[in-house]
Amino acid sequence: MNAKHIMIAAVLFFIGNILIWYQANAQFVWPWWKGRVVLSVLGLGVPAGFFFYYGWTFAVREFESLWSARLFAYALSYAAFPILTYFYMDESPFKTKTIICVLLSLAIIAVQILL
Repeated sequence: MNAKHIMIAAVLFFIGNILIWYQANAQFVWPWWKGRVVLSVLGLGVPAGFFFYYGWTFAVREFESLWSARLFAYALSYAAFPILTYFYMDESPFKTKTIICVLLSLAIIAVQILL
């Protein structure tokens, strides 16, 4: 397994997740975004799609499994979401159920990389 390719996949998924966070939640942060669905979908969703596409390509190539790539990508979504949600919405990620979910996501990443 090529650690460099795993890192590239992780970075691509991370950037894709940041874009998707803004696509879904900008309407709640800035009133200007409310109702601008086409701009949100095309302006943020299309670039995010490219990041996910290429991240997926690297992940599947390295893990040699669609399931492993899927679980890796899913778990990495917890890297961006808590930070952005706390920063913009002041929603703490430090609630018991959130901490447990983040730890489970980290465990998923560890299983995919180490086993």
